[in-house]
Amino acid sequence: MLAVVFDTNILFSATGWRGKPFECVEQAREGKIQAVTCVELMKELAEKLESKLGFAAEQNAETLADYLSFLRVVSIPKTLNAVPRDPDDNAVLECALEGNAKFVVSGANDLLELKNFRGIEIVRASEFLEVLQKQKS
Repeated sequence: MLAVVFDTNILFSATGWRGKPFECVEQAREGKIQAVTCVELMKELAEKLESKLGFAAEQNAETLADYLSFLRVVSIPKTLNAVPRDPDDNAVLECALEGNAKFVVSGANDLLELKNFRGIEIVRASEFLEVLQKQKS
């Protein structure tokens, strides 16, 4: 099964709105792809949901529990320094490496500029949906 890491900004958008990031995450929820995450990304998501969407602790816990019901969690070594301008992005790449992901879906320019990292394609949500569509046909 195709493994993918959703950057925090994709999970954040999928939580608040019904756009392309939501469509990507729903593919994982439906078991069509394997989505991988790590504790560091879940912590970052929780912080963003609280600070930007005003999620209360209970709402935050419910959202994370929902995601963790279908995301596979891996441990990362926290040794990578491939994105010096945004150290949080290193966790995304490490998560992809540890989870044997073929794709990272992100909206972060620092990651998108890499395009590919050790054989892992880094794409926008819309591009990932196109990849999935092509695989079906």
